[in-house]
Amino acid sequence: MPGTVLLLAASPVGRGCLVDAASVLPVLAAVPPAVLSGTDTANVVELADPLEPQAVLTRLRAAAAAPGPLTVYVAGQLQLDRRQRLPHLALARTTPATVRYTALPWHWIREELRLRPSGATTLLLDLHADQETWQWLRASPLDCGRNNAVYGRIAPPPARRTVAAPSYMRAVATILRSGHRPPPDQLHQQALTRAAADAAGSGAAAGADLVLTAPGPEAGDPHALIAAAVQSGRHADADALAARHERAAAHAHGPASEDALHWTEVRADLAMFAGDPVRSCRAWLTVAEARLGAGQPPQAPAVEAAVDRAHHQWGQVRDAGPARELGGALAALRGRVPGRREGALDHVRRELSRLQVQG
Repeated sequence: MPGTVLLLAASPVGRGCLVDAASVLPVLAAVPPAVLSGTDTANVVELADPLEPQAVLTRLRAAAAAPGPLTVYVAGQLQLDRRQRLPHLALARTTPATVRYTALPWHWIREELRLRPSGATTLLLDLHADQETWQWLRASPLDCGRNNAVYGRIAPPPARRTVAAPSYMRAVATILRSGHRPPPDQLHQQALTRAAADAAGSGAAAGADLVLTAPGPEAGDPHALIAAAVQSGRHADADALAARHERAAAHAHGPASEDALHWTEVRADLAMFAGDPVRSCRAWLTVAEARLGAGQPPQAPAVEAAVDRAHHQWGQVRDAGPARELGGALAALRGRVPGRREGALDHVRRELSRLQVQG
């Protein structure tokens, strides 16, 4: 099965730039796609210093939907938004004051990749952090999702008025240019060794990085079984398996627990894959209401994500009756959770008015 490769290099333009992320792309682009992916053939998507987080999300979502193995290479810098203090991948227009609106929330990456099969997704990361984010990372590990293999490093801020180089990713690219792709854990160790040697040769400090090594879930993980059922078209079997885990989690921890809500979210995604936007929308509305009812703030990433996904699925509903019913609930939620995209509530209201006229 063909693989998919997403090459993403991003950093702010101007004084806020900590790393020359895009400098590694020509080296990575010189590697044959099959070697980048570790498959016989592969499709490569390259994003160099993108401007808009929504544009990155669109490409990421398309890559996550590809059925074969997915390898994501990310070089860039992390910053916290001032409102929620959550990590974001800074993009070209990002400044400390505009992180929430101009950078890519890191949890978007986790969300888009979370239902891919076990062992099918590998992230190779070379990230730099500003001082505030570096301190945050010392106590809060970067969450890349439970289903993904993750390798790489996060470097502390470079010296003042210095722009760092993505030396780990450059080492990865140099190793791959030989035409051989070792297993990800071996590639990771070789890249760390090469990057450390290069740093020593240049007189740069080494050893302060946070090293990322997560090989992914074990075989037999229920998410892998569910994803395999989806890929083979057995949507009812996939939902039944997720429903069993949802009931067990609700019984053990309560229906509003993170474990139970996780499986409700999985079922919402499964309904989407099965082409049932009504069921998917309803499930996402349930998740959002449960999270708000448990005291999570409207700006919490999991709450925003649930409402955004409910909104997206509502837009796929073609039957006017369910659309009106779900639209009323969505409008009420949008009043409390406006999300990051301007005009979301107005959009729901306009569509509801149109549906009322049709009815």
